Amino acid sequence: MNGSEVAWLVLAGAFLMLVLVLAVPILRLRHTVDATTRMINELNDRTAPLLGDVNATVKNVNVALEQVQTSLDGVNLQLAKVDTMTSHAQNVTANVANLATVVSAAAANPLVKVAAFGYGVRRAASARRHAETEREVRDTIKQQRRAAKRGNR
Repeated sequence: MNGSEVAWLVLAGAFLMLVLVLAVPILRLRHTVDATTRMINELNDRTAPLLGDVNATVKNVNVALEQVQTSLDGVNLQLAKVDTMTSHAQNVTANVANLATVVSAAAANPLVKVAAFGYGVRRAASARRHAETEREVRDTIKQQRRAAKRGNR
């Protein structure tokens, strides 16, 4: 055996020792990889039903949201109708207010004139009655004076 063969033999022995030294961590790493694989499989088995439940819940929420959207569309439609009715009611109220103003203006002027005329007639009638009463009193006083003058003669 020559020097190079011994060197190759020493090198092969060292490589064998390196492989043996590395084999233990590799075997332990294999156990770790197997345990991780089992854990991932168990996690997969447990999460599959959960994901199915989540999927069903999301579908139910989507259905509920569609129903809410349909309800909101109906409410918006009814609000639009109410808005139209409110605008019509506002127009009717404005028209009635204008009509009341016109009727009030048209009726107020003649009513004031009629009231003033009635007041004037009452005052004239009262003044006439008062004048008649005064004339009767004067005539009575004159007759009493005449009678007193005739009685003194």
